[in-house]
Amino acid sequence: MSKPLDYVPPKVWTWDEENGGRFASINRPVAGATHEKELPVGAHPLQLYSLATPNGQKVTIMLEELLALGHREAEYDAWLIRIGDGDQFSSGFVKVNPNSKIPALLDRSTPEPIRVFESGAILLYLAEKFQAFLPEEAGRRAECLSWLFWQMGSAPYLGGGFGHFYAYAPTKIRYAIDRYAMETKRQLDVLDKRLADNEYLAGNEYTIADIAIWPWYGGLVKGWLYEAGEFLSVQDYKHVQRWADAVGARPAVRRGRIVNRTNGDPASQLHERHDASDFELRTQDKLQSRNGVT
Repeated sequence: MSKPLDYVPPKVWTWDEENGGRFASINRPVAGATHEKELPVGAHPLQLYSLATPNGQKVTIMLEELLALGHREAEYDAWLIRIGDGDQFSSGFVKVNPNSKIPALLDRSTPEPIRVFESGAILLYLAEKFQAFLPEEAGRRAECLSWLFWQMGSAPYLGGGFGHFYAYAPTKIRYAIDRYAMETKRQLDVLDKRLADNEYLAGNEYTIADIAIWPWYGGLVKGWLYEAGEFLSVQDYKHVQRWADAVGARPAVRRGRIVNRTNGDPASQLHERHDASDFELRTQDKLQSRNGVT
């Protein structure tokens, strides 16, 4: 295979913003805040600062599932963080998540507010707080946590690897696309084999493992991520398809998926969520109609 580029790495790497592609304005090699701005705080115990990426969807789905079970203390305010505008680098956000990534959760139900960042940590925190979607029996709990952490380790190959080079990189690099397409298909095969004999990832019980994995791999096989379904032959993973349909049909999943969403059909965008009635009254199509926007 011929080399597509003649780039030779220098002895010492230096940051060149011009080579950052479409994300150059928000990527940098240092941490910390870029500007002073406090985060808004709503009336509910749980304050979520997020965007409806797959990682963001995990938490809003979890919160909607908890509410569907009757956990009233899981009521939450979901504030929109526009990562393309650099909201994640505000001083307020960095206090909640020093890594400047969504989602970030602040639990104000405790004497001292508790911050939780990283989507997997948030799912585990909420599951333990409300004793839900996490099996109690040791073997089933271990299986659930194994799949939860499988997702944490695997999804970067799908998102930052395959998704980036296939959909976003300014140059199509065959080696990179082939490398990550191979790994993504291997991961889909891992899931397909597991789901061939199990209704859900941890067995026959819906858990935080499913909630974590579905926005990434369910979204991929249903054509919501990267428009890569045909390229990856996702129809071949029949058990993943069955599972993705079953999870996607859950009312709480349907609600959680649209919270903090800013793209696509206006009827499926709820930029901020502060009350259950917002799903009926404050989606973008309703707001646009109210404001005379067509």
